[in-house]
Amino acid sequence: MAASKKSCAKAGGVRFSEEPPSAGAPSHVHFDEKLHDSVVMVTPEDDGNFMVKVGFLKAQHRYEIVFNLPEVPALGKDVCPAPVPSLHLRITDITPIPEGGLKVTCEYMAQHEGVLCEEVQLLSETNEDVCVKVKVHARVMDRHHGTPMLLEGVRCIGVEVEYDSEQSDWQGFD
Repeated sequence: MAASKKSCAKAGGVRFSEEPPSAGAPSHVHFDEKLHDSVVMVTPEDDGNFMVKVGFLKAQHRYEIVFNLPEVPALGKDVCPAPVPSLHLRITDITPIPEGGLKVTCEYMAQHEGVLCEEVQLLSETNEDVCVKVKVHARVMDRHHGTPMLLEGVRCIGVEVEYDSEQSDWQGFD
C-alpha cells in the first residue's frame, strides 16, 4: 500500500524539488531568499511601532544590537529613550541618519532560554505626545547548546558568570 504524500506550506526554510529526479540529473535544494538575509530585521507594525528581530542569541550573554529605524516624522530629529527601565534591554545611543531615520544602538542581556521579547520606547524631545515602541524579539538558546551565528548588527560583548554552588568552598553553619 502506497503512503499518501502530505505537503505543508511553511514561511521561509528549505524547499525540495517536487519533480522526481531523472536518471543522471542532479537533485536540487532551493533556499528561500530570506535565509540569505543575515541582518537584523526591522518591521513596522500597524500601530506605528516597530518589531526588531535579532535572531538566535545565547543565554547569560550580553549583546550590543545596532539597527536602523525608518524615519518617523512625528518623532522629529531629536529623539531620546523613555525613562521607563527595561530589566534586560537599554538604549545606549540614538543617532539620526543623514538619509532619514535613526540608527539605534542598545545593549541586551539574554537572561534565559526561550523566545523573548523586550520593549523600549523612543520619545520626541520636541513633541511630548509622541512615543514609538520598539520590541526586540530574540530566540535565546541555553548557554550549553552550541554557538549561534549572530546576525549582522549583533555583537556579543560579554558573558555573565554562572554561579555553581558545587564550586563554593563555604562549609555552611556549624
